[in-house]
Amino acid sequence: MNPIVRRELLDWLRTRKAVAALALIGAAAAALVLARWPAAGVGDLNGAAALQVLRVFGYGTLACLILVLPAFPATSIVRERVKGTLALLLNSPMSPRAIYLGKLGGALGFVALLLAVTVPAAAACFPLGGSTVQGGVGLLYLALAMAGVQVTTLGLYVSGRSLSIDGALRATYSAVLAVCVLPLVAHWLIPPDSPELAELAAWLGCLSPVPAVLEAVGQGNVGIAGATYPTGAVLRYVIVAGVTGLALAFATVRRLSRAPLDRPRPPGTMTQDRSRGGRAARRLFFLVDPNRRAGGVSLWVNPVMVKEFRTRRLGRSYWMIRLVAVAAMLSLGLSCLAVAGALGWGLEVIGGALVLLQASLLVLFAPSLSAGLISAERERGGWNLLRLTPLSAGKILRGKLASAALPVLLLTLATLPGYVVLMTVKPELTGQIPDVVITLALTAVFAVLVGAAAGSVFRTTAAATAAAYISLAVVCVAPFLVWLGRDAPFGFTTVTAALRINPVAAALHAADTPGFTQYPLLPLNWWIIGTLCVLLWLFLEGRVRQLRRPD
Repeated sequence: MNPIVRRELLDWLRTRKAVAALALIGAAAAALVLARWPAAGVGDLNGAAALQVLRVFGYGTLACLILVLPAFPATSIVRERVKGTLALLLNSPMSPRAIYLGKLGGALGFVALLLAVTVPAAAACFPLGGSTVQGGVGLLYLALAMAGVQVTTLGLYVSGRSLSIDGALRATYSAVLAVCVLPLVAHWLIPPDSPELAELAAWLGCLSPVPAVLEAVGQGNVGIAGATYPTGAVLRYVIVAGVTGLALAFATVRRLSRAPLDRPRPPGTMTQDRSRGGRAARRLFFLVDPNRRAGGVSLWVNPVMVKEFRTRRLGRSYWMIRLVAVAAMLSLGLSCLAVAGALGWGLEVIGGALVLLQASLLVLFAPSLSAGLISAERERGGWNLLRLTPLSAGKILRGKLASAALPVLLLTLATLPGYVVLMTVKPELTGQIPDVVITLALTAVFAVLVGAAAGSVFRTTAAATAAAYISLAVVCVAPFLVWLGRDAPFGFTTVTAALRINPVAAALHAADTPGFTQYPLLPLNWWIIGTLCVLLWLFLEGRVRQLRRPD
């Protein structure tokens, strides 16, 4: 047996996070099944009750895998690099392929344990008459197992290319979200005018595990207009996930085989030290020069905010300009497609796509910007220096939050040109845009505060980043799984209660997106998110005051 498999699996199982993850998934699966258990406790002959239980169980288990699993393979290889033990592994008699197989085996063993704790909940379908879907529970577990393989290989690939644990977590969660969402968008964008295009759209859509799980629970036709997936999604997903997993494994092994043990950073050259031609070329290719010396800090500017901007990669102006430009081009591109009528969708669907674009940017970037504001200082010893300064706790907190809030605000504003195009085409949307903007602004504030609160609780940036992503996913992503089960198995009241805590769903409702207009979400969602933001601010202020006290 590969010794790394035993070491990895035992190391994970000895941590509190792994025990909590196993207990949480097992309890969540049981709670979801009990929530849809018939009141009389009697099964029916047609299997309708069992199918409802299977759908709730499938959606919940997929959500738990996406939320919990990426944190473990994402830190597997980069943790060895940070601790200095990767060099010992590469110099051992084991080959890079054996090292990778050991890491992969340990991660897949943990996936098997995560799925094993859900077996009692899945067995509840059989006392109710069994599932009417061909394949039933076995087909669902096949899709979930392949989702675990896909997430694990993706996490190991990112971990092998990362230099820090928190960076690996941010990149892995971003990649998992992209794999789950972007293939669906590609499927929607390809017009099925010919059999060849329809087949291409079907294979692209099956890069995501969502169509396979929907087919396994008998809801393959759920979605917006034009999003119906042809039969055989599970088989296509098994093939696609297997091929992509092998490709990622080959790339990771190759990376380990030629990875240098020492990576010296290039010393770089300041712009002022370059020749006149070099300076002219940089002014041509860079709107904002990354190597130009920064000016002094004004007395009217929060020094903590300036410090965060100058020491964080995404806080530098040239990176922010790139992100803002990409977001603006995406929003304008969707709007131009709607105006040209290339997709055959209504303006309401394009408005919903813009809302999802903004929400995805917020969920991706806000935790990565705010989770390390306090935890990184405590982890690297910089918090003791802040405690020695005459800065008050309120000024430190305001400077930290402002350094994360300003980039998020720029990303949010970058997608507004798309709304301007839609309002020009259809002036009736003018009354809806302010509600959408208010909802997304509250979402941005909430995302920043959640990340900062997680960073104040956890001492390490990796744990804070994972906690922030999981918390945001529970609020902004998990309710959509209930929405997918609308009418069967969830009723109108249950779906409304789940969506009211979701600011993304409230923004889709404000934009009159099909599938969300019938649920009364506003203004109650504003009150819920606003109250949570106030509570998070009070918690952060008290926590910073507590951390600033002398030992």
